[in-house]
Amino acid sequence: MAFNLVEGDAGAVPIMVLSKAGIEAWRENAAARERDWAAATGFTGEAGKLALVPDKAGKLGRVLVGMGEDEAAMWALAGLSETLPEGSYRLERGPEGGDPTRLALGWALGTYAFTLYREKKKESQARLVWPDGADRGLAERLANGICLARDLINTPANDLGPAELAEAAIVVAENAGARHRVITGDALLTENYPTIHAVGRASSRAPRLVDFTWGEANAPKVTLVGKGVCFDSGGLDLKPASGMRMMKKDMAGAAIMLGLAQAVMAGKLPVRLRVLLPLVENAVSGNAMRPLDIVKTRKGITVEIGNTDAEGRLILCDALAEAASETPAMLVDAATLTGAARVALGPELPALFCNDDGLAAGLIASGAAEDDPLWRMPLWRPYRKLLDSKAADINNVSESPHAGAITAALYLQEFVEPGIPWAHLDVMAWNTRPRPGRPEGAEAQTLRAVYAYIAGRFA
Repeated sequence: MAFNLVEGDAGAVPIMVLSKAGIEAWRENAAARERDWAAATGFTGEAGKLALVPDKAGKLGRVLVGMGEDEAAMWALAGLSETLPEGSYRLERGPEGGDPTRLALGWALGTYAFTLYREKKKESQARLVWPDGADRGLAERLANGICLARDLINTPANDLGPAELAEAAIVVAENAGARHRVITGDALLTENYPTIHAVGRASSRAPRLVDFTWGEANAPKVTLVGKGVCFDSGGLDLKPASGMRMMKKDMAGAAIMLGLAQAVMAGKLPVRLRVLLPLVENAVSGNAMRPLDIVKTRKGITVEIGNTDAEGRLILCDALAEAASETPAMLVDAATLTGAARVALGPELPALFCNDDGLAAGLIASGAAEDDPLWRMPLWRPYRKLLDSKAADINNVSESPHAGAITAALYLQEFVEPGIPWAHLDVMAWNTRPRPGRPEGAEAQTLRAVYAYIAGRFA
């Protein structure tokens, strides 16, 4: 009974989703007893409100669910597994424009709780019969991928370092029959991943790169890259306590790409998938990377370290250079890269930087359809000069206080060959407030949008 979704049940209680705008039409056709009950209990279709309507025998006969005008249809049933009485329920009337697969996914995500360190406060006994027409496989593989990413992001750094995150990736790869390898510690230097090594060498937990491949060799190449900084102290440019507090989630890009890869492989999408996850801890010790050090990257570009706390782009640049060497049909990276993106767009709207208008438009359209939104920001070339270095080919940061998210994306673009469709996703990966189906804590932002785009483009 995954996610409290079950096969048909003849005795299931019907659920009707009603908005304030739609409740008048319902009243015109509803039984007088139900109409009067809704009125007596003050149910007006307000978001988050329920009316438990009894049948003639006094048992629960119907559930009316209010839906806000600004909420996407897929979340109409999210959270009901925790609030409804024990029993089975079926969707009799969904929200206008509600897709049964997305409604089932919303319900499934509403059952999520992070329980690694404590039991769930209350085990829900409310079960939903699969809505008619729902694609069960799609809903389950997306829910599984999202919950995997949420669990990894929520796990504290004392239990999830580079080795543990690499092991989680290996499990996903092996379960799907993917070919995989992990390059660890000084072997990163031997195999020419110098910036991943430079960022991670100061930690007692060795840096590593996970690399796995799945699918037919002649299928379109789709490559996913995820930032995996398992904890970010800032390095010698040490973060203050307030800035360091949430840095267990600085590996969220890797977690999201891993959850996405799991869903792609489970769905057997017709692509040749490659996943590159650079995994490090940005720590402080005697061999830590220093400000104004110069590192030669995998691509041969020399980078002056303007700030050791801009480490995410350093580990990504080596992975992106390797990804670009195969000239994939689509290259996507995800990263909790800049606070500047959060200042510009807030925590709930990830920034999209893209060098291909068709790819950007497709991702934005998929995000809108899936209620997994993205907002495109410019790769504004005149700002590239802000990354100029007097001693190296490029600096990893700008000295300007402006356009931090753009300059970070421009840095990454230096390592992607022109002509390769590339998207960079700068994400928060954290719900700062609870909403139905999206509890406070880790969030796999962009996973559903990118999956839908890949499935639609390469089907």
